[in-house]
Amino acid sequence: MKKFSIMAILAIVAFGTANAEFQPATPAQPNGGFVSGAETISTVKQIMEMRDDVPVIVRGNIIQRMGDETYLFEDPTGSITIEIDDDDWRGQTVSPTDTVKLYGEVDRGLFTTELDINYVEKL
Repeated sequence: MKKFSIMAILAIVAFGTANAEFQPATPAQPNGGFVSGAETISTVKQIMEMRDDVPVIVRGNIIQRMGDETYLFEDPTGSITIEIDDDDWRGQTVSPTDTVKLYGEVDRGLFTTELDINYVEKL
């Protein structure tokens, strides 16, 4: 019985230690602060050649609503379909004449490339 108890305790300690190493890290929450201003603005032409899930920042105009949360974005190099969830507008109203900076990521499908937008900044 003593051997069984010792083995059980060792198994619990070993499992607990092994499991502790695989705990997901808690992502840091942005609190604001200093930004160096060294943002890299991508163009639609560059985005068409990027991999899936690459974070990007684009600057241009949202020129047309295409669906429920789907829009057509345009910059001097071309146009691309973008998806903006309702809460990502953050209360801003944007027209086709307004210049915007959009923060998001490339959403590359089998036949299409789109942008999934996380934040809209009206300039």
